[in-house]
Amino acid sequence: MNNSKKSFQKVLEHKTQKVLAFPSFLIRLSRFGLFAFSLVVVSVGFGMLGYWFFADLTLIDSFHMASMILTGMGPVSDMTSNGAKLFSSFYALYSGVAFLSITAVFFAPIIHRLLHILHVEDGKIENH
Repeated sequence: MNNSKKSFQKVLEHKTQKVLAFPSFLIRLSRFGLFAFSLVVVSVGFGMLGYWFFADLTLIDSFHMASMILTGMGPVSDMTSNGAKLFSSFYALYSGVAFLSITAVFFAPIIHRLLHILHVEDGKIENH
């Protein structure tokens, strides 16, 4: 078994193992939530710097613009220069993918737990 498969098995239990205890599940959920939050912070920070540099917006306006684009609400300021328009376009493309990916990271342990509960059969549970 290669190392990437071993490390993945440490994150989520196998279908033949017991469902993770609820307190341990909450710890897992908080780890995934913290990772998702860090992705949001990095994405908004990248957007803030871009709007500040390319569009000459203030930091608070850059934060507002980056937040609105990242969540899919749309732009709130007009982009006047070509550099600002290009950055805004590429940031919007990135934000679409990032938003869906961050959402998937956050909900992964919840969906895994639900599917795991539905799949576990009492007679085939192994203790690992």
